[in-house]
Amino acid sequence: MKATLEGLIRRCRPAFGEERTFARAQTLLLSELLCLGRHTVSGLLTTCGQERWDWSSSYRLFERERIAGAELFRVARAAVLEQAPAGSPLVVLMDDTLLRKRGRKVAGASWRRDPLGPHFTNNFIWAQRFLQISAALPEMFAGPSRARGIPLAFRHCPSPKKPGARALPPEWAAYRAQARQNAISRRGVEELQELRADLDADPAQAGRVLMAAVDGTFTNRTVIAKLPPRTSLIGRIRKDAKLHALPEAGPGCRGRRRVYGARLPTPEQLRQDETVPWITVRAYAAGKVHDFQVKTLGPCRWKKAGPFLVRIVVVRPLGYRLRKAGRILYRQSAYLICTDPELPLDRIIQFYLWRWEIELNFRDEKTLLGAGEAQVWTEPAVRSLPAFKVAAYALLLAATARVKDKIEPLPGPKWNHRPAESEQRFTTQQLMARLRAETWSQALGLGNFDHFAERPHPNSKPPKIINSAPQAVIYAFR
Repeated sequence: MKATLEGLIRRCRPAFGEERTFARAQTLLLSELLCLGRHTVSGLLTTCGQERWDWSSSYRLFERERIAGAELFRVARAAVLEQAPAGSPLVVLMDDTLLRKRGRKVAGASWRRDPLGPHFTNNFIWAQRFLQISAALPEMFAGPSRARGIPLAFRHCPSPKKPGARALPPEWAAYRAQARQNAISRRGVEELQELRADLDADPAQAGRVLMAAVDGTFTNRTVIAKLPPRTSLIGRIRKDAKLHALPEAGPGCRGRRRVYGARLPTPEQLRQDETVPWITVRAYAAGKVHDFQVKTLGPCRWKKAGPFLVRIVVVRPLGYRLRKAGRILYRQSAYLICTDPELPLDRIIQFYLWRWEIELNFRDEKTLLGAGEAQVWTEPAVRSLPAFKVAAYALLLAATARVKDKIEPLPGPKWNHRPAESEQRFTTQQLMARLRAETWSQALGLGNFDHFAERPHPNSKPPKIINSAPQAVIYAFR
């Protein structure tokens, strides 16, 4: 895996203007994946043994934005497209996240609503907002299967500073215009347009369909009306959304041509309608393939999305038990909208279920990669350093996808009963442990990963306990 990762890192050379800048960034990128402590710049320098050198050159790497972050993600996207068949769509997942901060002078930090707060009140945290797009790389392109999210973009999306109480009306007007321009939905559709433009620039990928799975934040007219060609969106919709049928073209109609026809039942009314049968589709979720029961309505139109044809899908919740002998519980129904009315129902459900992978990306980036731990406060460093960390994470996942059949996780303790190899997926923590083992075992002079220490003397009562420092070090990486 280490050799494949280094090969992808070498393909990132166009993102740097000078060779020495690339060499420094290459060291920091590998240290980001090997660091065991806090993922600050000083922590990365300590990981690669440069804590006694001058730190200013590493900070200037981000302060002066000497890294083209888009080029780093372009390498990860190319690695994903190399494994996808020519006729398969590129499914991307889009969402925003918050990185908690403490300094009051950190660029882009402001008071944000805590998404993890209780439902009965709004908690506020001091944080930065970022927008991420991840590609869903399935294990099998034919039939339902699980997928892994690989980041393709990570963009800082701050909100404009609100004027004071004594601000003049022109200042408030400028603030409102800037707030509309920096809305997260507008930034999201801009990222989709840039991704579509990059695909069209490549003759081999120009005909590939782009499918975006999003949540309710991006299911609005701002995004749907500006979707680029050969791009579709699957998102959540309100259960009381007002839907309209296509207008009927009758003879002798006068006046302006109608866009919206008669009112249709809302998604909730469609769910409660007993005359509409449930359709069974199969999709992968929560570790196995499930049979989902859905109802669909379309093609139709939704005024909030504009005069575009859409399809509504209502998903009945699955039953679950908290314990083996417990009663069956149910979650809430899901109401989806798809801007491609011709897309099969099973693919709509499967593509949207993959959207959970971006939430796993956020968890790994914050807890394992320390995306918000860097102690920088200027605007250029705030934009470039977190994106650099996420790009390192994307390259690790892309390298794993290329050699997933050739690597195995480090053996765990005998008492830890894990599922069969064919049923489990390598976690990010296992991948980072494997990379640390491969990197530092070479420095320790270990030939393989199965025999770290020499076998002890066959004497049942040796005079001293034989300890192996290399074995203890490698075991600590698990």
